[in-house]
Amino acid sequence: MRDEILKNLGNAVLEFDAPAAEKWAKKAVEENVDPLEALGALTDAIRKIGDLFQEGECFLPELVNAASVLQQATPILESKIKSSGAQKKSLGKVVAGSVFGDIHSIGKAMVCALLTAEGFDVIDLGVNVPAENFVEAVKANNAQIVAMSAIMTMAAPEMKKVIQELTSESLRQKVKVMVGGSAITAQFAKDIGADGYDATAPGAVKLARELIRH
Repeated sequence: MRDEILKNLGNAVLEFDAPAAEKWAKKAVEENVDPLEALGALTDAIRKIGDLFQEGECFLPELVNAASVLQQATPILESKIKSSGAQKKSLGKVVAGSVFGDIHSIGKAMVCALLTAEGFDVIDLGVNVPAENFVEAVKANNAQIVAMSAIMTMAAPEMKKVIQELTSESLRQKVKVMVGGSAITAQFAKDIGADGYDATAPGAVKLARELIRH
């Protein structure tokens, strides 16, 4: 049963089947399958999708769908991990969200999914996130990275506000700030004092790994 559950969890991601992912995640909990193994099956599968995307063998809609599948099943397994006292190996904690004034979630969701697959512990604040919420999440989770997204040009200045709030709360030296989204450029990221920028979800994951090492 364990092997069947793990296989079906991976297949649910590869086949972009969110209901199946939820079903098999719940089955993993019911059958007392190691939740870390079950989560690993999901993240291994989405890592494959990310690799195919980078190689040009799958496209943006597939990556978006895979991220949605992961988001459907992951909370079920993470809840089990917490209740069982198991320890998930983590590269670091990332607080992520689309800044205040921006309600777009696709790019942010992809980045969060791929960061999770890479081994980061991601706190996804969602969309339209005020600066103070980023700051509070950093405090509450002792995060090492803040990842912000903006698709709308008028929302982009909110990123600078978040950095200013982190500075005023004496948190800026403790966290790396990475930004992205179609409204953002490398020059804008530099101008507001961010630590890094990338235009793609896979690139954002590589950037996060680089930032966590410094």
